[in-house]
Amino acid sequence: MSLLLTGGAVFLNGSFQNMDLAIDQGRIVSVSPSQENTSVIELHNRLIVPGFVDVHVHLREPGFSYKETIFSGTAAAAAGGYTAVCSMPNLKPVPDNADALGVQLDLVRKNAKVRVYPYGAITRGEKGEELADLTEMAPDVAGFSDDGRGVQSREMMRQAMLLAKSLDKPIVAHSEDESLLTKGWAIHDGDFARRNGFPGNDPANEWKQVERDIQLVRETGCQYHVCHISTKESVALIRAAKAEGLPVTCETGPHYLVLCDEDLLDEGRFKMNPPIRSAEDRDALVAGLLDGTVDCIATDHAPHSAEEKSKGLRGSLNGIVGLETAFPILYTNLVETGIVPLETILNALCVNPRRIFGLPGGSLEEGQPADLTVLDLNRPHIIDSSSFRSLGRATPFDGWGVSAAVAMTICGGEIVYHDLNTQEDIV
Repeated sequence: MSLLLTGGAVFLNGSFQNMDLAIDQGRIVSVSPSQENTSVIELHNRLIVPGFVDVHVHLREPGFSYKETIFSGTAAAAAGGYTAVCSMPNLKPVPDNADALGVQLDLVRKNAKVRVYPYGAITRGEKGEELADLTEMAPDVAGFSDDGRGVQSREMMRQAMLLAKSLDKPIVAHSEDESLLTKGWAIHDGDFARRNGFPGNDPANEWKQVERDIQLVRETGCQYHVCHISTKESVALIRAAKAEGLPVTCETGPHYLVLCDEDLLDEGRFKMNPPIRSAEDRDALVAGLLDGTVDCIATDHAPHSAEEKSKGLRGSLNGIVGLETAFPILYTNLVETGIVPLETILNALCVNPRRIFGLPGGSLEEGQPADLTVLDLNRPHIIDSSSFRSLGRATPFDGWGVSAAVAMTICGGEIVYHDLNTQEDIV
């Protein structure tokens, strides 16, 4: 498909420039093609940015397609402005060897609307007892993760890091010390927890494993990426590791940057792991985003059935959906309020994920893959989970008013999502 995007501002070299952008045969070209056989799209001052990348998504297929499928999950990604996602390995079968990984790869080839880069498991069955077949999976994965569980054995994690280092692949860690889950700490630290007596999640169960693993990075030199950090202590540890020059990166989620425990309701759509924590933790995460400690914003998109999310904070399964709400929530609550510059958000959504994981694209320049997103910063609307393309509906942001939207997503030169809001925009 040949496309000419005109009348927009292009995010190029860290700033926006008023220019047209032409696409042909799946790549960006520097000279606008003849309008013969070319669809011309008038953007009316909307912004063109590199397609978003989410490095932490649960597509649930194979094994749990009643929660989500590769088609529905990647359709949700496209609607959220994502042209690439990294899919987590807590599937059935668990991708802990090449054959099991191949099941997922076949489904991706047949059904994905955007690019999907899977993770292989660190340990067999994600049980933490024996290393998975990292070497045979390495050519086809973005990295290795036992997401959903922390690797409890220090020696097992050390072996995994040594092997991953030799394969030039990152360890992508869900940091959770299960020995600290039995102490009966509140699910979060504020008055809501104390009033309602919720059990469950000591903040140290996150940062203690981050601390352990950073020491292992010193020993092994492995590239280490920390999933969904939620505590001020994790921010401080990662900031110090970066200052030391260690190959340590991290992500946090939109919900941890915007919400704190004072916002919680006793509903399943507020139940995730790690939990929403204190305002102090939230503010530390925002500060980490601003100073570069937090590299990526990832949604941890984790759909479940309505029944699985119907039992409040105590009984619901952990996980919320986030692909279709991330940008409007971040823009409305962090950018419009003057807390975080738009460029910082875009680097965390577009640029840094590709740099860390070695993924193609990320720059709107000649010869680059035509993976891009068009943003409308003047599209007030109400988030309505019933309209999601994802099969999951559980989001703490249902009913929130937002001021911006994704207008179009193009992946490999093909329009995979379009909501320009006017019929005359494509001519």
